[in-house]
Order: sequence, then structure tokens, then C-alpha cells
Amino acid sequence: MSNQEKIAHLEQIARLVRSHILTSTTRAGSGHPSSALSATDLMTGLVFGGTFRFNSEEPRHPNNDRLIFSKGHASPLLYALWAAAGAVSEADLETYRQFGSPLEGHPTVRFKFSDAATGSLGQGLSIGVGMAINARYIDHLPYTTYVLIGDSEMAEGSQWEAAQLAAHYKLDNLVGVLDVNRLGQAGETMHGYNLNAYANRMAAFGWETIQIDGHALADILKAFEQTEEVRERPVMIIAKTIKGKGVSLLENKEDWHGRTLDEEQLARALEELGNVDRSLRGHIGMPQDLRARILFPRDYETATGYASEENVPTRKAYGNALKRIYPAYPQMVVLDGEVSNSTYTNIFKDFCSERFFEMFLAEQNMVGTALGLSQRGQLPFVSTFGAFFSRAFDQIRMSQYSNANIKFMGSHAGVAIGPDGPSQMALEDIALFRSIPDSVVLYPADAVATERLVEAAAKHHGMVYIRAARGATPVLYDDDDTFVIGGSRVLCNTKADVATIVAAGVTLYEALSAYETLKNDGIYLRVIDLYSVQPPDTQTLRLAAEQTRFIITVEDHYPAGGIGETVQSVLSEMGVPVYSMAVRKRPMSGKPEELLAYEEISRTAIVQKVLQCLEKNG
Repeated sequence: MSNQEKIAHLEQIARLVRSHILTSTTRAGSGHPSSALSATDLMTGLVFGGTFRFNSEEPRHPNNDRLIFSKGHASPLLYALWAAAGAVSEADLETYRQFGSPLEGHPTVRFKFSDAATGSLGQGLSIGVGMAINARYIDHLPYTTYVLIGDSEMAEGSQWEAAQLAAHYKLDNLVGVLDVNRLGQAGETMHGYNLNAYANRMAAFGWETIQIDGHALADILKAFEQTEEVRERPVMIIAKTIKGKGVSLLENKEDWHGRTLDEEQLARALEELGNVDRSLRGHIGMPQDLRARILFPRDYETATGYASEENVPTRKAYGNALKRIYPAYPQMVVLDGEVSNSTYTNIFKDFCSERFFEMFLAEQNMVGTALGLSQRGQLPFVSTFGAFFSRAFDQIRMSQYSNANIKFMGSHAGVAIGPDGPSQMALEDIALFRSIPDSVVLYPADAVATERLVEAAAKHHGMVYIRAARGATPVLYDDDDTFVIGGSRVLCNTKADVATIVAAGVTLYEALSAYETLKNDGIYLRVIDLYSVQPPDTQTLRLAAEQTRFIITVEDHYPAGGIGETVQSVLSEMGVPVYSMAVRKRPMSGKPEELLAYEEISRTAIVQKVLQCLEKNG
């Protein structure tokens, strides 16, 4: 086939793809056809032009090129491309946006040719960074990751976090395709059709840039061929396109974002497209049948090696655990946000530097990169100060829709970090991660519990958050004590218990001290270490509610979404009083013990609260 014949063939496929886009969105009565139409020629040229390599019979083949629609609202284009490839039927396209269909309004992994859920703009490039890092540094495979990006989302800070890191790691296997169609949802984008504005910025960040007409298939094919020649830097193809291309009613018109054609308009648009061969199919080249080296689990040291009453920060135990359990989880990869000497992931870095990646102070991109790694079969452990995960909450919440297997560790939790002050204090983190359905939240008090819960997190498939303290705490537990997701430990328990104290982390030690004080006065408390905040140990909590007069929860966290609300949700139908002690005042710098006292979550405050509640509850 000559180049001219090839282009003519691709033009026919592009017409077919446009037809599918228009028909499926009109049938659905919703969608973003104009945004899909602007990128149709770009994606047709990529997928069917000879550059893209993909085995459609094995979508998870490890050496398939990856295609991420960061511009997720262009999902009709994604589905239409696979229809043109013969992998999706026209009957399937008719289910677009219908309940139960894998062809959702924005792509999710329910669609087998989608690697990750996208649509919350500014995230696809970070996911692509993770996949490209995997190919270059971990699996050592030659696949390329392509990311379709909308011009509006280039205003998102996460894009520039990703751009910096991609250049830093010299990801020449990462290609961004920037669809500059000028129009966002509510008007013109920041730079309109100023392609140089994008090119200059990307070049300043260390990217190779290629500017093209996004509807000239000859230029498109040439651009993708050029990307294969670039070495040691990522490439951004910056394409000038027309929103709604191919339909005069839509072309370059405002107020059509997220609007579909009615049946009459659809008929006119299809007539305008001209003859469409619905039996036409595009060809996708096959990848080399290369696969990553299989990594087999090996035995590892099971003993944690901590002495009773030894003072160890739980954040340090986290770092120790990563190194210790790595032989059993050789797919582990550790990411850190430039605080590895505080989170102690530098222990793992020194031990296995090839599976440690510095993400710098860019938490949104760190989470997106972790998702990309997770979707390529790795086991990411992601760490930073717990407070800073709030910056990346959008990336965290979106990860659930990709069935992500990511473990998060947030250090410096609560006011107990002391003099650093409120900017560093994680006080919303439990609530943040509890709000994610099916996520696990673990809050160990000592080094042994931390190590065992890191093991439990590694075994668990899904999203897990481990909360760690800054200061050293005494070792409470023995190596043979068990810690499981959904469990707890009852540390003090007698038939004479009048009340139950539920705590975790640093406040567990305050509760134990309060127990000793009250015991001397003949008042006995049950003390529960609720190290698994989500899911909680409902059986133990309900038994305590049956056997004691009231429950007091004590936590170094804001009341909303914390341990108190967890316990109240478990015991809401039992009628037992539940009192919450939490951080209710605006914190400030000070010594840890001063702050615990100020927030009324100290041992003294617990004693006072117990006495008040005893008086109130007889």
C-alpha cells in the first residue's frame, strides 16, 4: 500500500469513527461528541497508522503499547476506535452510558481496553509516567505509553508535576498527544490556539515537542514516526484541532461542550460525513511477544527483632518492614515525596535502590504514578507526611475506580508531632481514607504492630492507608502477637470494667496511663487498641458495649470521620453512650505533651472524662 493509499484508507476509518461517535452519543442522549471529534484524526493515525502495537486478543499483554485518555470525556472516541478495530460491536456502542454497560461516560477499567479510570482532568499523564517508568526501569520492556491530553487540562498543576518527573527520569517511551481545540467547557482555553505557548513550556520542562495540524493525516503519521527516534526525553505532540471537526454545526462553536445532536441533527451530520463503509476495519500491529522476568516470592525473616519497652517510631518500623518483607513481595516498588529520611523509606532505598523512585514534592503526581505502576502489576508503597495526602485526594479517590492495589503511609500524624505546628499535622487523614469505599485504614501504636500491619497491607489487594507517628513509642507487643485487617487488641480487660476506652496510635499510651491511675482508685477500664480503624473489629466493640456502661474514644485527629465516628457507626443501634475525645481546638506549635493536654486528649483528660461519665451514667 502506497503512502497515499494508506492515508486514504485512514481517512475512511476516521469517517467511520466519527459516525460511531455521533450515533452513540445521540442514542445515549448525553456525552461529549465535539471533544471526541477533534481528536479523531490524531487517534486514528496513532492506532491504525502503524506506530501503535497492541494484541487486542490479549489486552493485558505486558508488551502492548498503552493508550490513556486523560481527556476522558472523549470516551466515545475510545470506544469507536475499538469498534473500528473489530473489538467492539455496534450493538455494544448502542449501550454507551447505559446502566450496566462497560462503555461508561468516562473510561473505567470495566472497559477491557482501558488501563485506568480517567475523566477527572489532569491525571492521565501521571498514570502514563508510572507505566513508562515500569517499562524502562522495572520490566525492561519496549512498549510505549501514549496519553491523549485536552488543552483545558494543561491548566492543572498535576500536569506540570508529571512533566517534570517524566523529563527527570528520561522517559523517551512516553508520548503525550495534546489536542489543542481551543474551546473548553465555558469558553476559550487559557492559550487558545497559541501552540507556541504549550511548546515553550513543555520544552522548558525538558520535553521534545512536535507541532502539527491535528487533522492532516500525513503530518500525524510523520509525527508519530518522529517520536520513535527521540532518545532520553519524553515527547509532546502539540496538535491544532477543531472542536467538532467533520460536522459544520459543531465545528469551532462554543456552547456545544457536553451536548449531543438530536435525531434530526444526527441525520444531517451523517449525510455531511459522506459515504461510510461500516464493514471497514482498521489494522493494529502486533507487539513483540516479550514479557517481564517472573519474580518468585522468597522466604524472609519473620521476626521483627524489637525488645520489650524499646522506644521506636512507628515510621521507622515502616521502613524496616519494607526491607524485611521485600523477598516475599518482589513486585514491591517504593515511592516517596522527598521525605524518605523522615518516613524511613531510605532504609528500603539503600537496600534496593532499583525499586525506589524519588517523586519529589509533588504528591498528586506521586499518587498518579503509583496508579500507573499498580496497573502494570507492581505493588506500590507510597509515603509522605500524612497531611500532604490531602493535596492528592482527587488522585486517591479516582484510584478506586481502577481497582488500584496501592499502599499509602502517612507519617507525622496528629498534634503529637509537636513544634512543627499545624501545617505538618495530619488531622484529616483518617477521614480522607475512610471516605473511600473498601479502603483499609490502619493505625498501629508500636513497632511490632506496624511491621505486622505492613505485612497485612502487602497481602491485601486494594487500597490501604497506614498512619504513623513522628515520635518514638515503647514496644507494647510481642513478635507472636497477631494483627489482622479488621482486628483489634484488648489490652486491659476484667469483669469489673465500668467503661471502655477505645484508642489507637499515640493516644493508646495515654489511655493505658489513665487506666493505671484509675485502677489505683478501684476503677477498672477496658482498653482497646483499635489499630484497624477501617474495617473495625465490630465484634469486640459490641461485646465491650454489652459489658461496660459507656465507651470513650480518644484520638489525635479531628472528630469528623475519625475513630469516634467509626465506633459510633458500629454501636449506633445498641443504645450505649459513646463519648468522643478528639482534636477540637486549632492546634499550634508546642511540645507533644503540651498539645495533647491542650486538646484534652491526654491521660489526665481521659481520667477526668471517665469520672465525669461515671457520675453521669451512675
